[in-house]
Amino acid sequence: MPRRQTVPLPDDPVALHAPRLFWAFGWYLRWFFWRNFHAVRVSGARIPDVPADRPLMIYANHPSWWDPALFMLLASTTLRDRTSFGPMEAESLGRYRLFRKFGVYGIDTATQLGAARFLAASLRILSRPGTALWVTSEGHFTDPRVRPVRLRPGLAHLARRLPDAVIVPLAIEYPFWNERKPEALFRFGRALEAGEGRSLSVAAWNVLLEQRLAETMDALAVDAMSRDPGRFSRVLRGRVGVGGVYDLWRRLVAAAGLRRPELAHEPRREPGS
Repeated sequence: MPRRQTVPLPDDPVALHAPRLFWAFGWYLRWFFWRNFHAVRVSGARIPDVPADRPLMIYANHPSWWDPALFMLLASTTLRDRTSFGPMEAESLGRYRLFRKFGVYGIDTATQLGAARFLAASLRILSRPGTALWVTSEGHFTDPRVRPVRLRPGLAHLARRLPDAVIVPLAIEYPFWNERKPEALFRFGRALEAGEGRSLSVAAWNVLLEQRLAETMDALAVDAMSRDPGRFSRVLRGRVGVGGVYDLWRRLVAAAGLRRPELAHEPRREPGS
């Protein structure tokens, strides 16, 4: 089935995207997450392989300011074969204008015009092979323990218009475990084939998307509450230690004894160590 084409937009996110700048920013994000987190970890399987000629949509809960940065980190580490895009509130994007070069486009979720802008831009993006759309479908910051999960209907509208799309739920949490820095945890859920729900209404699609995301969030919560790194695969190592003078002292003591300093609060071997 041919893809639905859309009229080019004045601030077309496809035209504004700068791949080289995005990959350079991906390396900056590796440092940024290393500096601010103990580790970035994935629970369960990695994102499924999807043929490049099929639209890929990844929708997530929205627990924190960190979510767009995590999307870009994952796009540059776990989904490197696709060009990634994602919407952001236009007011917020005005404060991070550089993000336009990274595939981020502004929307106004409070108006019908803003909803139409989201659909037009998203259809424009997904009409191109090898692209991916990342969406925080709750639309506002929400604690990951809140149930039932409630999503805005934009993704359901896209699912009905793109019957060849693959839609993957993504659960995110940022808990503190046993170190000074928090963990960045995520889990991909069971993919949905949009074609299988072609007869569903927008409301029915929204319920299905909510249920699949809640299922994924519940599975991540079980692993997060265990505080067991063995349940995860580490995507990125972060910082350990208390910091400041105390860590400097421990480094000096270790150097005097010709041994490696151990700065973690609870030293343990982890997968990938």
